[in-house]
Amino acid sequence: MKVFLYRIICGFFLGISILAPGFSGSIVAIAMGIYHDILRIISNPLKRLKENVIFFIPIGVGGIISVVLFVLAFSVLFESYEKAVYLLFVGLIAGSVPIVIKEVRKVNFKLHYLIGAVGAFIIAIAIGIFATEAGLMTVETTPTSNLPGFALGGFAAGVTALIPGMSLSTILVLLGVYSPLIYAARALLSMELLYLIPIGLFIVCTVVGLMATARGIKYLFNRYPGFANTTVLGFIFGSLISIMYQSHHIEDPNFTWLLGGIMLIAGLGISILFIVIGRFMNKNETEKIE
Repeated sequence: MKVFLYRIICGFFLGISILAPGFSGSIVAIAMGIYHDILRIISNPLKRLKENVIFFIPIGVGGIISVVLFVLAFSVLFESYEKAVYLLFVGLIAGSVPIVIKEVRKVNFKLHYLIGAVGAFIIAIAIGIFATEAGLMTVETTPTSNLPGFALGGFAAGVTALIPGMSLSTILVLLGVYSPLIYAARALLSMELLYLIPIGLFIVCTVVGLMATARGIKYLFNRYPGFANTTVLGFIFGSLISIMYQSHHIEDPNFTWLLGGIMLIAGLGISILFIVIGRFMNKNETEKIE
């Protein structure tokens, strides 16, 4: 029973880490001691199927609870304080940087790692600028208005979900899919069932992305951890600049720099607190197993 409850708690925090830009679901899963189990199951879901289902049921319960609460809260924030929310995201992302730096320092740094870091940095900035200038950040009010965007966002989310240090929600923000996704989820919770179409498409494409890349990501991070983590670090720094660029182009009459500063500091604090809680929970679980 204790293991079941622990996994519900893991699912709750994992759900928040997946939805909150800056939080890496993989890092949180690592901190809680369930990352390698998740990676193993996704890499080969049919092997020990019954055991896999039992493992994921409590995680799914916790995840659903956190998703519902998160969507309800952030849909309100986006409606009233959209620009300040983007600064909250900046704080959340910046708070995760020390974790990735710690992973980079575990191996001897080599000069060619900079190729991946610089490339990822440029790509992140390019994605953010394109999404802003193309108007992709606009929240559409019809269920089928941006289905290609939901499909692309879902696949990108699946690809990045298992990469330690990467935040799939950060990818969604850069692609301009994040706020429309929150809007669609809120509408679905209000029983506007036509929004099952974009949400369902997003979920399906996320699963496809996960299944298509799980083994490759496992191989890459096991075989070339230094290059992989340095590339992730470059993408994170590029994401910070891109999101600040996007926030600059948001017209928000309720925004003040005092509010923005508070949200930025809150993001940093929440990110650090989240990491501490994850490590504490993993420590307790390890002691229990031993």
